[in-house]
Amino acid sequence: MFSLQRFNPCYIQSVRLLLVDDDVELCALLTEFLRREGFTVQAANDGRTGLEQALEGGYDLVILDVMMPGLDGFEVLKRLRRQSRVPVLMLTARGEDVDRIIGLEIGADDYLGKPFNPRELAARIKAILRRSDSLQSGGRIEVNGVLLDPGSREVFLDGKSIETTTLEFQILEMLMRAAGRVVSRDALMETLYNRKATPFDRSIDMHVSHLRRKLESPERPIIKTIRGVGYQFCRTPEDAAQAS
Repeated sequence: MFSLQRFNPCYIQSVRLLLVDDDVELCALLTEFLRREGFTVQAANDGRTGLEQALEGGYDLVILDVMMPGLDGFEVLKRLRRQSRVPVLMLTARGEDVDRIIGLEIGADDYLGKPFNPRELAARIKAILRRSDSLQSGGRIEVNGVLLDPGSREVFLDGKSIETTTLEFQILEMLMRAAGRVVSRDALMETLYNRKATPFDRSIDMHVSHLRRKLESPERPIIKTIRGVGYQFCRTPEDAAQAS
């Protein structure tokens, strides 16, 4: 399990953040704020430099702005995800839902619209780090032909490796650990995003849809939608056969 000790003042400096944003003034303000919060922060003011630093490793989380000249945040994230699963929090223009959707689809762990309260940024960072640490707890899970290994963060379907994004893995782990029981959208949102679900937030549904495409076939549904409530991972093929 995650230990809050990591966020006590004596330990939080071990958390290394990389901030990538071309707004030099904002970068300086956020760096100062996050350092006062106890984090160790490095900043890069263009996408190419940020990508190089992120790929060098050693960071616990990357804060990545979408709108940057040259190599924008989306392209940085795409290239980063080819080699690294470091958690990424994207900064998007407020109201630009398409930016948020694209970011989540290509592997972002969360998003925050500009302008934002720096304290919300710190809270989001801590929530992502808690989720990341929690993946290391618990053993391997095998249900209905799907094997999930929290230690290596690998997923196998009938022995075949399945690529998943960080959020897809986290959702799948929650559903598999509760196999046979319904996991509500509210519970998923609270755990993954540290906020309640809203009728217009479809990010969880989008990730579940991606998981279905990777794991299911028409003859073999695995994840049920419980309308108005949430999702259920089927324990057996017989359970899955009742999904339609």
